[in-house]
Amino acid sequence: MASCIFCKIIKGKQASIQSKQAASSSFRPSPSEIPCFKLLETDKTLAFLDINPLSQGHALVIPKIHGEKLADIPDDHLTEILPIAKKLVIATGAQEYNILQNNGAGAHQEVGHIPKPSAQEGLGIGWPQQTTDMDKLKALSEEIKAKV
Repeated sequence: MASCIFCKIIKGKQASIQSKQAASSSFRPSPSEIPCFKLLETDKTLAFLDINPLSQGHALVIPKIHGEKLADIPDDHLTEILPIAKKLVIATGAQEYNILQNNGAGAHQEVGHIPKPSAQEGLGIGWPQQTTDMDKLKALSEEIKAKV
């Protein structure tokens, strides 16, 4: 889908932030592509660092097929998600961590991509983003990739 941020990241991941910035100090991604700090990729899955992290190592692991909610994604495109998340946990050395998958605005889904019956029921979370230092994020990306 043309307006989906995750589809744009999947499309733009071929040209990573590091290589684009090295090629041009005035790098601006295409409106249809968004580069990322890729950690791991397979035919069906992409893992990358969040550029507005809640904590060091905050990563997203996404299927490379468009779907707004979990039920929209074919089962065969979901099989690698948790094994890749586990690899990232090991690579980062995280001792305490969350693995979230939100579906719908009432479940705090910010971007269209487990059940929450109403605003009063289910998990309630805050999302205090940190300021991003792209150089530190790049270094962290390289450190995690080396361990995956």
